[in-house]
Amino acid sequence: MAGRIPQSFIDELLARIDIVDVIDPRVPLKKAGREFKACCPFHGEKTPSFTVSQVKQFYHCFGCGQHGTAITFLMDYEHMDFVEAIEELAHRAGLEVPRETGGDNRHAPSTQPHYALLERISDYYQEQLRSHPQAGHAVEYLKQRGLTGEVAARFKIGFAPPGWENLANALNADSATQKLLLELGLTVQRDDGKGAYDRFRDRVQFPIHDRRGRTIGFGGRVLDNGTPKYMNSPESAVFHKGQELYGLHEARKAVRKLERILVVEGYMDVVALAQFDINYAVATLGTATTPEHLERLFRTVPEVVFCFDGDRAGREAAWRALENSLPALADGREARFLFLPEGEDPDSLVRKIGKDAFEQGIASATHLSDFFFERLSAQLDIDSIDGRARLVNLASPLLARMPDGMFRQLMTERLAELAGTSVNALAGRLKLPQDAADDPQPPAQPVPVAGGTSPVREAISILLYQPALAREVGELPFQEPVDVPGVSLLTELLELLQQQPLASTGAILEHWRDREETRHLAKLASWTPVSEGLDLLPDLQHQLQRIYRQHLERRIAILNKKEVSHTLSEDERREYWKLQTLLQEAR
Repeated sequence: MAGRIPQSFIDELLARIDIVDVIDPRVPLKKAGREFKACCPFHGEKTPSFTVSQVKQFYHCFGCGQHGTAITFLMDYEHMDFVEAIEELAHRAGLEVPRETGGDNRHAPSTQPHYALLERISDYYQEQLRSHPQAGHAVEYLKQRGLTGEVAARFKIGFAPPGWENLANALNADSATQKLLLELGLTVQRDDGKGAYDRFRDRVQFPIHDRRGRTIGFGGRVLDNGTPKYMNSPESAVFHKGQELYGLHEARKAVRKLERILVVEGYMDVVALAQFDINYAVATLGTATTPEHLERLFRTVPEVVFCFDGDRAGREAAWRALENSLPALADGREARFLFLPEGEDPDSLVRKIGKDAFEQGIASATHLSDFFFERLSAQLDIDSIDGRARLVNLASPLLARMPDGMFRQLMTERLAELAGTSVNALAGRLKLPQDAADDPQPPAQPVPVAGGTSPVREAISILLYQPALAREVGELPFQEPVDVPGVSLLTELLELLQQQPLASTGAILEHWRDREETRHLAKLASWTPVSEGLDLLPDLQHQLQRIYRQHLERRIAILNKKEVSHTLSEDERREYWKLQTLLQEAR
């Protein structure tokens, strides 16, 4: 299991990366004073309101409110997860991502040699398809499947020639390379322990890429009557079948704004559909669709369509996919099911009916909710009380796996309708609050860090705009705990900035990632003074004094109430007069 990425590395990475260089190739920016502007990539607009600050290393859209760092941009725009975004930026900066293991700073073994070797082997297989004397039957096979050279090149399809030690010979493999080949499963140790032989022989080779486009493994299709017909690389340090999807990298490259992904069963289905300009198909790698696959897909698109044979085996596979989909179906995500006519696969069907008709079938695919209740109801007599009770017993544990939200609420209402009962009656089975089952209330809004033009808010805004001021503040006017909302966050920010005075606004915000305060800080980070070049130190010091006065006034007000109710002790009376003196001095 990979360890945690050290915060110190994230700080160093963001110090080396320029957010403008990250965003501009994806969303062309125009200089506007000290900042850059563009039409927001996250919502439709005609007038640019998307602003990127090179000084702050931070972006903000004044139209839709989207904001963040270079890391956040890759997560939101490229649909990467946090680790993938870090790895992408590290690759750009020429850095290797370290991991903390066992609570210390030891780094996990590097996987760079694995990726480098896999890339060399991918190039080797592609070259063999072009030049090997026995590649003719591989080329003929691809032509029979209707593939053009352009599509074969896009997917980097290659050929593993016949023979037992082609890789070692072609790579002039030393002992270290031979060891890596074994680790990657591209060679297999001989039974007698003397040497190794190539796993892939006389096969069409499909390189498997991760989201960054790195080769992580291969799938091979046999060209004679050998078995197995399809073979995948085994699990390795860089290849995990339950997490990767064939064709996802290519789909993201081919379609700028993916809205839907079609999940099919094999490499050739993905490639054949791409031949017909259906560029949003992916395939699992010899495994059923896993929860990890689903999370990766739904981070990329809001709609996933599963494509299965319409026979019994296909519907069983579809049901397994449905069960794995349920925990990932947050509001805004949709899963559907396309069942093919008997004897057809995506490759054969698209050739028979053409792109337009095939895509019409995708657009009218069965909704998960319909498949869910049709499948369960088909097993029962829901006209009987016994059948309706059985329906509830079958459906309840499945619906309980769904995340709380409107979709689960609607599914629950449909179950209640079919069973002839109420949502409240189902609440216990689905772990819903009884009182909220039929009338869900919106979640309570978190208390903001500070409201209005509070001194805490203004002080934080200044520090996020000009972090270096933290070193110039000097001794704070308050030392003891201060009873003013948001001060603990301000104090934490000051402590961080005094240790890292050169950190950008973006790098600072990454220290609060996954904490509730993040969104408040991000809003304040969009503040800019009315005029450039102002000396903001006096204003910052003024806000800190205001905070101190607020604290004194709040404490005095509490003691005043006790005085009125005649419950003020002698110690509190002395404190009261001391605070009055301090307040006069602070004004």
